[in-house]
Amino acid sequence: MKYLLTAVVVLFSLGLKAQTSEPAGLKVGDTAPMFNGIDMNGKTFSLESALKKGDVVLMFYRGQWCPYCNKQMSQMNDSLSMITGKGATVVAISPEIQENVVKTVEKTKASFPVISDVQMKIMKDYQVNFAVPQATIDRYKNFGIDFNVVNGGNGANLPVPATYVIGKNGKIKYVFFNPDYRKRASVKEIASYL
Repeated sequence: MKYLLTAVVVLFSLGLKAQTSEPAGLKVGDTAPMFNGIDMNGKTFSLESALKKGDVVLMFYRGQWCPYCNKQMSQMNDSLSMITGKGATVVAISPEIQENVVKTVEKTKASFPVISDVQMKIMKDYQVNFAVPQATIDRYKNFGIDFNVVNGGNGANLPVPATYVIGKNGKIKYVFFNPDYRKRASVKEIASYL
């Protein structure tokens, strides 16, 4: 009985450890971590400066190889006036190298800042990053996607494709966070929180 109880405790603690390694994302009411990044045009984007002008919509996307990301980025660009008309700014963050960020912009016609976060600092600060499981890495390689090539030094690390609306006061007022990469927030829903 003693060994059974010990085994249960060990398995339970391993389960907790596995759960805590999953990304949880920041929550509504949390203070948004400030960041600076270089966009696709080589310009510095400062969250702090953008918030002085109005709310900020912060989108995390997986990469130019992801059709769901490209669709979301295109829809955001097509309906950008729903966001900018309310005085807000949109910025997107990707783990990809700068060259692939440029490919995303070419594919989606994104006219808002798109930032390469190869060091994953922004993704870690917003708690959206995760290591891609080996089985998924192998499956993606069969489709010609090598994370070591598209993401450079950070390799097989991706963000949950989360969206945050950050108020001028620096507090998060809307979160869309779903580990199912096929599900995304609509522009209309995002705009309703501005």
